[in-house]
Amino acid sequence: MDDSDHLLVAAIDFGTTYSGYAFSTRSDFKKDPLKIHANQAWNAGGRQLLSLKTPTVLLLDKDKKFVSFGYEAENQYSDLMMDKEHEDFYYFHRFKMKLFKNKHLSKTSLIEDITGKSALAIDVFALSIQALKDHLMETLDKRGIKMTVKDIRWVLTVPAIWTDAAKQFMRKSAEKAGIPGKKLLIALEPEAASIYCQYLPTEKLNGAGEGFTMAEVGTKYMIIDLGGGTADITVHEKQKNGKLKELCQATGDACGGTSIDSEFFQLMVKIVGAPLMNSLSKIDPSAYLDLFREFETVKRTINHNKLGKMNFTVPFVAFDTLCKNDFGEDFPTTVLSCSLSDKISLRGDKMRAEVDVLKALYSKSMIDIISQVTKVIKQCKGVSMLLLVGGFSESEMIQHAIRKEFPDKRIIIPDDAGLSVLKGAVLFGQNPDYISSRVMRYTYGLRLKHSFDHSIHDKSKLKIVNGEERCTDCFCIVKKLNEVTSLGTKVKESIHTIQKFQERLDLPVFMSNKEDPKYTDELGCNHIGTVKIEIPNPSEEVRHFDVEFHFGNTEFSVTVTENGTGNTKTATFDLV
Repeated sequence: MDDSDHLLVAAIDFGTTYSGYAFSTRSDFKKDPLKIHANQAWNAGGRQLLSLKTPTVLLLDKDKKFVSFGYEAENQYSDLMMDKEHEDFYYFHRFKMKLFKNKHLSKTSLIEDITGKSALAIDVFALSIQALKDHLMETLDKRGIKMTVKDIRWVLTVPAIWTDAAKQFMRKSAEKAGIPGKKLLIALEPEAASIYCQYLPTEKLNGAGEGFTMAEVGTKYMIIDLGGGTADITVHEKQKNGKLKELCQATGDACGGTSIDSEFFQLMVKIVGAPLMNSLSKIDPSAYLDLFREFETVKRTINHNKLGKMNFTVPFVAFDTLCKNDFGEDFPTTVLSCSLSDKISLRGDKMRAEVDVLKALYSKSMIDIISQVTKVIKQCKGVSMLLLVGGFSESEMIQHAIRKEFPDKRIIIPDDAGLSVLKGAVLFGQNPDYISSRVMRYTYGLRLKHSFDHSIHDKSKLKIVNGEERCTDCFCIVKKLNEVTSLGTKVKESIHTIQKFQERLDLPVFMSNKEDPKYTDELGCNHIGTVKIEIPNPSEEVRHFDVEFHFGNTEFSVTVTENGTGNTKTATFDLV
């Protein structure tokens, strides 16, 4: 990517719960790297709340055309529900996690809205990214900064633990949203946060202590990025040249802030049952959303010291109506007869719960996060510091659990932990080679038909091709799991045609969670895409090609050169 072809870097942090954007000009970056502008004015409407991010919520009309995004979508949908006009509309929220662990992502993958109606996932993502992009362009315009989408280097954030297919899906969505592919970088969320913290003065790093600096060469620290959806963990070491080296492959799981909401849903299931909770989201989505908005507020006040009871408002009328319909009894009777009646009671439209019941909602998530962190500490010796970033890291319950579990580690939480990914993504866009090397999360390879060797190959793999014995499904390793890979690493493989007048070569690319896979149909192997090579002027001769894989960046790419002709092209590599 040419360094002189942009005037400004703009980053879009597309989150599970909240999204936002930030930007900085090249000249500002040179003078003061932390002069990063985030949109100050996402307005939550009635709640008089101005925030730096807006909910990742999309509203479409009956024809699946864009209506609104963010707080505006939340408020419009609320109004539609009050007027009983919402049924034809599509309301999507917290849909980013649908890409996590989805092994069969494609352009035709569907995604369900809050009431179970479906739309194409790529459209939902593209329209959301487009809303953020358009809002940013309007903001620049209002500030008198005249530029086009093509004058900007765009950065889109994704969890480091996502698959290549999910990253590619986000890239395709961004391109569909009108962001030119050549101007787009994918940033890995914990890496972005790590870069941001390099620039912060000590007073902005809670827990840093006197004379502390993130910039000390040889410092090994773990970045624990706790967002709405995922916990994303990686370890960096500060290098002499100011760059960062990844020490072990990014790990993590779906144990971010929204996992507490899932536990709260299960708590409500214990009180009123799963069918009734599912009915509530479909029949009265307004009441369902209000319940979770209320819980969002309660979540922020729970801490490990809290004793006694806590109150939160519940949509009494909606619950009462459904209880009478489903059980033939009112809501208070249902609560009295549930298994938690000794710990939970109703006072009008307030539910009163013992604080331990609400604290318990955190336990699964805390156990998951701590076990992930413990595993990485064992893998990467010498980690002295844990850097907590992402919105969920602002939870006192999580902070306390980590401090208690790792008393010998220095725990650092930047002032604006929830914005570290967004601002770091802008810095990454200004200097994309900040991370000098990464650790491979998978083994990558090609499926090839090698000459059959009776001493090593499985008989079931024998196939005759043009009179020759070939072994099908051979996993030809290009790059191994856990290998340290420098930025811009190139790996060359030589291949050739095996048929006369062959018009094209298809090279299926596979990844495996094993270090040494033998065949591409083994457990743990997945086909992630195909390199398609069109052969100009097919002939009788055997044609030879060099296939070059580019590793070490946040995404990998492939170029193909035909021997003898020097014709080089970036092969089309479709993951989704």
